[in-house]
Amino acid sequence: MQRSILEGFGAILSGKVVTLAVGVLTTPILYRLLGPSAYGVYAFLLSTFALYMIFVSSGVTEGVRKFLAEDRDRPDWERRVLGFYLRLALVLALVGAGLLVAVTHTGLVARYVGPEFAPYFGLLAAMVVLAQFREINRRTLMGFGLERYSEPIKAGNRLLFVAFAIPLVYVGHGVAGVLVGTVLANAIAVTAGLVVIHREVSITDAVRSSAAALPRRSLMSFNTLSIVLVLLMMSLYHVDILLLQWFTDSTSVGHYKAALEMAEFLWFVPLAIQMVFVQSMSNLWSNDRVARVTKVTSVSTRYTFLLTAVMALGLAALADVVVPLYYGPRAEPAVAPLLVLLPGALGFALARPILAASQGKGDLVAPIAATGVAAGLNLGLNLLLIPRYGMVGAAAATSVGYGAMFLFHVASARYLGFDPLADARLARIAVTVALAAAPIFAFPAVMGDPAALVVVPPVGLGAFLACAFATGALDRAEVRELLSSTPLAPYLAAVERRLATDGGYDE
Repeated sequence: MQRSILEGFGAILSGKVVTLAVGVLTTPILYRLLGPSAYGVYAFLLSTFALYMIFVSSGVTEGVRKFLAEDRDRPDWERRVLGFYLRLALVLALVGAGLLVAVTHTGLVARYVGPEFAPYFGLLAAMVVLAQFREINRRTLMGFGLERYSEPIKAGNRLLFVAFAIPLVYVGHGVAGVLVGTVLANAIAVTAGLVVIHREVSITDAVRSSAAALPRRSLMSFNTLSIVLVLLMMSLYHVDILLLQWFTDSTSVGHYKAALEMAEFLWFVPLAIQMVFVQSMSNLWSNDRVARVTKVTSVSTRYTFLLTAVMALGLAALADVVVPLYYGPRAEPAVAPLLVLLPGALGFALARPILAASQGKGDLVAPIAATGVAAGLNLGLNLLLIPRYGMVGAAAATSVGYGAMFLFHVASARYLGFDPLADARLARIAVTVALAAAPIFAFPAVMGDPAALVVVPPVGLGAFLACAFATGALDRAEVRELLSSTPLAPYLAAVERRLATDGGYDE
């Protein structure tokens, strides 16, 4: 299982790296081409769409991934599970798209959201169907352990989005051009995903299969609870955007969205861990390997803390330089909310592997309670702080909500029977962060802007790693063992042999 977790994580991380790289290169282009106001409109539409899709797809996508990964001694288990979820996905997608078309044509969107948003909701209706099957395809492949296909398709989808959307925006189609680019890219990704799945299990046979032999009550219960959990999770992502649009204007939303996207760069590794953990932990839980769940989760939490902390320190130290350079001079107001968001983004990163391990057990009551308290705190603080402090108030409220996720999900995990902090070494990491912060923040203060951008990342990383090994937050033996499962293993072995020879002894 360790090997399969590492392989799945490697595949997902590779896809995340490609997706992140594409996003890093294209996000500032879209921001500059659209301008802060139109970018704010686009951010509002994305948040609305994401919350809407919770009711359309969350139970379906999470369910198919979990139950396909389980070992069940039932005939045609995989084919029946896939057929059940494909039929359910189609019905929900058609209903969801139909509702969007209806509220647009009856004038409800123009009346309650704004007439400038009405033309975009027809495109959102098309996105509902395509996004539904893009995600169920991806989760199906992950349930089969085929991340080597799911992640390249996801990365390709992002590349196609860029290829379609940016030219359309450049020639003057604005937000509509971005949405059309999304529709075209999703259509191709859906087709590719279905082709790969059909090679594993006949889609025609799956759709025609009977669900009579399935534990439908368990499946539907998990689906319903998944919808509640994802709704609470997504409210943490999007309620600040929606309330900021309500209380301020699209320009403020555009600046704040820029800050959010930069803070979310910290999550690309934690998100990869979260994605692979659900199906991997489902297998461990189904075989009653609780000690293994504790070990894997606590070590993953430690690595997540270390990696995300050093990234957060570097971003905080260079924020005044990076944000205007990345988004353009008009984005300078995004610096303040970014700095406020970073501590919370770190906390949310730590919560991700813990939440995924809890989801793998299938008992979602405790994770829902933990997420619900954090989401309620987030909503209340946003309502309180945005009218008074605007973007910075939204950032403060969201940062507290994000950070609370870690605390509450640790309690949830212990209630479920595993300890995500058993080998997390939080105190040692805290000392590491405190020691490494001094040189990381000192260099930008002493050096000029261009030089700091070049010097701080490698020097800061070196200082952080030195402190991590000195405090015991990292062990050389476990790092060597971890890297032995990567393509770097032969090179590391060669280096160790060379060092052994130079040191006067021969292993």
